[in-house]
Amino acid sequence: MNKIGLVIAREYLTRVKKKSFIIMSIVGPILIAGLFVVPILLSIYGGDTKTIVVKDESGLFAQSFDGGDIEIEFSSLPDDSLKSQVLSEKYDGYLRIPQVDVDKPVDIELSSKSNLGIDVSSDLRKAIRNEIEEIKLKRSGIDQATLDNLKADVDVKTFDLSKDGKTEETSAGGASMIGWISAFLIYMFIFIYGAQIMRGVIEEKTSKVVEVVISSVKPFQMMMGKVIGIAGVGLTQLVIWIVLSQLLIAGATVVLGTTMGDPQAVTESMSQPEVQEAQNQFMSEAMSTLDKMNLPLIIVSFLFFFLGGYLLYGSLFAAVGSAVDSDADSQQFMLPVSIPLILSIVMLGPIINDPNGSLAFWMSIIPFTSPVIMMMRVAFGVPIWQLILSMSLLIGGFIFTIWVAGRIYRVGILMHGTKVNYKILAKWFMTKQ
Repeated sequence: MNKIGLVIAREYLTRVKKKSFIIMSIVGPILIAGLFVVPILLSIYGGDTKTIVVKDESGLFAQSFDGGDIEIEFSSLPDDSLKSQVLSEKYDGYLRIPQVDVDKPVDIELSSKSNLGIDVSSDLRKAIRNEIEEIKLKRSGIDQATLDNLKADVDVKTFDLSKDGKTEETSAGGASMIGWISAFLIYMFIFIYGAQIMRGVIEEKTSKVVEVVISSVKPFQMMMGKVIGIAGVGLTQLVIWIVLSQLLIAGATVVLGTTMGDPQAVTESMSQPEVQEAQNQFMSEAMSTLDKMNLPLIIVSFLFFFLGGYLLYGSLFAAVGSAVDSDADSQQFMLPVSIPLILSIVMLGPIINDPNGSLAFWMSIIPFTSPVIMMMRVAFGVPIWQLILSMSLLIGGFIFTIWVAGRIYRVGILMHGTKVNYKILAKWFMTKQ
């Protein structure tokens, strides 16, 4: 056990002192914060206001045409003249509205020197549609206020009902967001640091360093120490990412809010009112859900499945690295190992739709898919016996994969120049110590 501890310390300290670890620990949070800050900056400062000249041959739209963020100018000049002005870049585009039958609107032409993008055409289409709808309403004798009063906004609240008859409000939207983020982080870090284990084993194998090390440490002890040591590196970097990214996002929000003069202007400028209203409602649900969730259980579950999933797959990646001499040779073995993990992230959609169904239950119990799937289900709330069963089987799965990988590792780590296939791996596995 002491030798495993020495290997763990060696793997951990060696990697956290590398420049790549330090750089990624700084760059990672910046990239995460950038995903939040950059869209705000682009919405505030990015993009030029487009100016569109409109020729309304129908006379229906007059001067009431509302293009939203697009500047609209009406003109009665000939088509050739307006197109020339577009080519000379006086206008960004030319919108020609022919004689329109509001019951059967014809195609309306938008000409530009270069593609204006989907937002411009979408805004113009929406503005024309609104104008035609307004005309139809007036013809039918219905004003917009009356129509708005006919619309009904219904909000369905969801509750969990316990056996003693008590109810507790829940939010599927907030639970989905928390579960998806947690599941994806586990998926991403398993792949990143699992690949590090494999490459580390390949490098030590090709450099002959391992032949010196295993003279005093058994191959199984070395593999176990390597897997756990790199797991510590991954967990350390994850904590650094979470803390620094939150600090950067909070700081950027304060700075942008001060710059704009109104903190709410930062978030309100990110999208159009309808979209922003939906986003605000979703975020409100998410924050309300956090207050009602068992956050300590979610955090403990995340750490457990993060480490458990990594240890399970890390041992398999180490076995692959010990069996091959280069990254190129590892591809044939990587796919079978990765398929369950890829399948689990692909199946998150169906799991969200039915977090307590049979598919969700079995995928959260099977060790190869449980790290991702169970984290998605924990956010929705699962029976404690299912959580304990999943954790127990994951521990058993990790011990089993370590045992299988160890039998391959102890032979493969000293093999060089051998063209390895599944038949040879099976032979190594069956070889007696």
